[in-house]
Amino acid sequence: MAGVTGGRNWLVGETTHVLDGTPWLMGILNVTPDSFSDGGQHETIELAVERAAEMVSAGASIIDIGGESTRPGATPVEIDEELRRVVPVVEAVCRGVDVPVSIDTMKADVARAAVEVGASVVNDVSGLEADPAMVETVVDLDVAVVCMHMRGTPQTMQDDPVYADVVEEVASYLGSRLDHLVASGLAAERVVLDPGIGFGKSAAHNLDLLSSIARLHQVGRPVLVGHSRKRFLSKLLGRPVEERMAGTVGVSVALAEQGVEIIRVHDVAAVHDALVAWRTVSEQT
Repeated sequence: MAGVTGGRNWLVGETTHVLDGTPWLMGILNVTPDSFSDGGQHETIELAVERAAEMVSAGASIIDIGGESTRPGATPVEIDEELRRVVPVVEAVCRGVDVPVSIDTMKADVARAAVEVGASVVNDVSGLEADPAMVETVVDLDVAVVCMHMRGTPQTMQDDPVYADVVEEVASYLGSRLDHLVASGLAAERVVLDPGIGFGKSAAHNLDLLSSIARLHQVGRPVLVGHSRKRFLSKLLGRPVEERMAGTVGVSVALAEQGVEIIRVHDVAAVHDALVAWRTVSEQT
């Protein structure tokens, strides 16, 4: 079935969004003490809601809330702690903004709890494989999904990742997961696919994927890319994490030129302005 479910429509809740033109920006809201870039910055519900509102005002079309760091080598979080971190924030952010809210989790019970308080998207970096109950849960909830490719786990994924052809292997994996989700009862229109930049890939692998969006589109669903502030930018530019915004913006424009539908970023305002300028100039030619 992969490859024949084309189009750029994404069904979120009861609304079908047409993802064409300038990419959607997914604003990252981590409520964790140890995320690689913004850990500990949104430790209260009030700060989290304020940050979400700022990102929407700056141009975010969706807010992605996570309570477990998935940086390389991160320590897993127990389910009770993840629930404690994310559920009150998801509920408050859903009340405070008028865009869809996504829950970034690999745990089915966390996904269900977040959807029950207002989240309308489940973003699972494990391709909905880490928790055996996740596929059944998203089908039961009839929720929109971001399905990502990850080689290994956050604890092992950067231990010398090797591919014969990273683009073909990632595209094939995403196609097989799409087929599985649809066969399990989830509408294909609810699925967005993510190649998993930085998740079990070297810097060279990441660059191969970032320059091959056309191949990923052949799987038949919209593509989301999360490259914001990631380590490969340090390999490319020699910059520490706090100096990677310009690199993030540059890659975002390159992705927009290839028709990526959703870009997941920390620096919403900078990326939004760059994409508006890119779109304005491109439409003059």
